[in-house]
This record gives sequence, structure tokens and C-alpha cells, in this order.
Amino acid sequence: MRAVVVALGKIGLPIATKIALAGHEVTGTDIDSRVVDRVNRALEPFPGEAGLQDALERAVGEGRLRATTDTTAAVAEGADLIIAVPPLVVDDQARPDFRVLDSVVADIARGLRPGAVVSVETTLPVGTTRERIAPAMSELSGLEGERDFFTVHSPERVYSGRIFRDLDTYPKLVGGLSPEGERRAEELYGQFLDAEIRGMGSAEAAELTKLAETTYRDVNIALANEFARFADRTGIDIGKVIDAANSQPFSHVHRPGIAVGGHCIPVYPRFLLAGDPEARLPAAAREINQGMPAYAVELLEELLPDGLAGARVLILGVSYRGGVKEPAFSGAFGVARELERRGARPLASDPLYEPEELRALGFEPWDGGELDAAIVQADHAEYSRLTSSDLSGVRAIVDGRGVIDPARWTTSGVRVRRIGAPAE
Repeated sequence: MRAVVVALGKIGLPIATKIALAGHEVTGTDIDSRVVDRVNRALEPFPGEAGLQDALERAVGEGRLRATTDTTAAVAEGADLIIAVPPLVVDDQARPDFRVLDSVVADIARGLRPGAVVSVETTLPVGTTRERIAPAMSELSGLEGERDFFTVHSPERVYSGRIFRDLDTYPKLVGGLSPEGERRAEELYGQFLDAEIRGMGSAEAAELTKLAETTYRDVNIALANEFARFADRTGIDIGKVIDAANSQPFSHVHRPGIAVGGHCIPVYPRFLLAGDPEARLPAAAREINQGMPAYAVELLEELLPDGLAGARVLILGVSYRGGVKEPAFSGAFGVARELERRGARPLASDPLYEPEELRALGFEPWDGGELDAAIVQADHAEYSRLTSSDLSGVRAIVDGRGVIDPARWTTSGVRVRRIGAPAE
């Protein structure tokens, strides 16, 4: 099999190496020449993906993987399978901007040859593959879709940091625009994946499955956050309640927290709502979860006798989750806005970011000086070891992720509050 993987990011590059290590010839393409250069030198262009460096060394060393910035030329060499994983860029309200995706589709179409299968793994609003991607591919290539070539949707279902494990574990979903195209795509994916390959019967079913997975998580977290806010009003520890509820097999309540961030969960429910504006639960969940950063600030203000006006408050973590250097839809932005609205001076610190990187994101880096309070926004492992002596002057801290040990703080007179737990 000859394959082309377009966009060598956190999803595309592991897939490209996976195909190559299964014995196939792969060309990876990316518009970033730095990424292409590093891949060709067998150097991972981003950190944090388990097994990627070793896989890259083997794939490149065996001559089965190379990279280029010219997608059209790579496709024109006669690929059997073209996997496209370009980002579907969204604005701060998660509304899609299709320009990047459209550009990638055009680059592929200009090099398309008969017999190819084009699989788009980017998460999409329902109907995008059939109504937008496939017609553009036919128009720009001069080929007839579902006769000369096939277009399918196969949503990525992996988690950063463990992509190779997930590729071997979760069923690979394939939804075609025709039975023949879907069968051909299943056959090609089966040549490099050990997991089950599951045909969905249509591209729309595959698109909706990914939106359903992520929307379920958003709604579940919103429910946990509602429980936590009620628990805060009544002095109940919601963690114990959730553990007890989940001790029988019919309850799977998630954990409350200060924010729902990343490229997926805050975004994909919006894609679902774009196609089904009458869906009420996803809209309510988004509203609840988007309000959690402000709620955390509200809890902090309750701990400070003099309020937040003029207070220096440290935001611990600008990443959307621990151990991952990614600020997409991070709760840190909402926390900073709410602190400013209440008259506080927000400062930021994150073990994964240099001061200049924090400034580029719009945060004022903490210089190590005196503080009045702090809010844990990201569950970095380093924060579990923090004590009051690490944050000079802190009188109150809100743990938005349940990662700090309150005993390390309360013995020094610091007031501690965890979302969904009584004050300590």
C-alpha cells in the first residue's frame, strides 16, 4: 500500500509512522517546513507522545516514511490511501472556519488519481463529508466521486500521549458515501491496524458518532458540576458521593472541575448544535461548563475577608490539562477575565511555559513575589507537592482540580476550597 498522511501533527504523525511500521510506503505532508525537516531527520517535532520518537526512528530508518511540504505532488505519485487530519479551526465561540480544511482538500484534489480512497479524520459537523468535501474533491480533480475515487469519514478516537495504544484498542470507525467506498476503506485500514475496523454505513453516522462521544462527556461533566455546586451550598463532599454512586454498574458520573478545555470537548458539542439547534442538553451543558471558571473565582472571593479588589492572585496552570502543553480553550483565560472583572490582578505560572510564552498568551507571568491568593487551574503533577511556603503570602487557595493536599496548607493558616467539598 502507498499512503499519504496530510498534516503531521499530534494525530497525523503517529498514524503515518503506524502505517510505515506495518510495512507500507508513506509520505507525510505538512505546510510547516520545520516539521517536515525534523520528520526527515527522524526527530519528533513535538514532545509528549509515548513511543513516537522510537517509531519515527524506525520508520524513517527503514526508508518507509518521508515528509514533504508538497501535498499535491505526494498524492500525484499514486496513493492508495490518503488520510487527512488538518485542523478545523474555530473561533473563541467554537464556530468552524473551513478555510484550512478547504485548502487541504484542494491540494489533495489537484493530485488525485483514480482508485484512491480519501479519508478525512478531522472531526466534522454532520454532513460535511458528503455536502462539502466530496463535491469539492470531484470539481477540483475532474474525477467522479464514488466511481473514480472514494471519500470516507473516519474520525480519530485517540488521546494525546497514548495514541499508539488507542489505535490498537478502540474500533476504527469508517463511514463511506457508498458501500463500495466504505468496504475499500475498511480493507486499507485493516492493512495497518490490529483493532476492529467497523463500517458505519454512511459518513454521516461516523461524523455523528464522534460528536456523540464528546458531547456525552461534556454533558456528564456539566452534571457533575451541577452536583458540585449544590454540594458546596449544603456542605457535602461531592467526591464521596460520586464514588458511592459509581460503586454500582449503572452510574458513571464524571468529576467536577474548574473548566473543560482542549480541542475536543468544548468544541464538538457546538458542531452538533450547528446541525441540530433544537438540542437542549448540549447547549445547557456548554453554558454550565463555561461558567465554572467564574464560579471558582467566586469561591475564592468568599475566602478573602477583604474581597478580591487589588489582590494579587496566581493562576496555577494555563494548559487545559495536566502534563500537556496546550492552552486551547483553557479555563485559565476565563479565570483571568473574572479576576480582572472583580478588581484583582491575575498572574500566571505553568511548569510547561516560559515567561515569554505566557505573555504571548496574554498572561502576566508571576515573578515569585508576594501573593494574596491562588487558583489551581491545571492538574499538573507538580502541584500535588506544593505547600504554602512555595507561594509567599497566600492566604487562600481554590483547588479547581482536586490535586493539592489541603493539610499542607491549612496548618499554615491558609484557607483551602475544593470545588464540591467543604471549606478547610
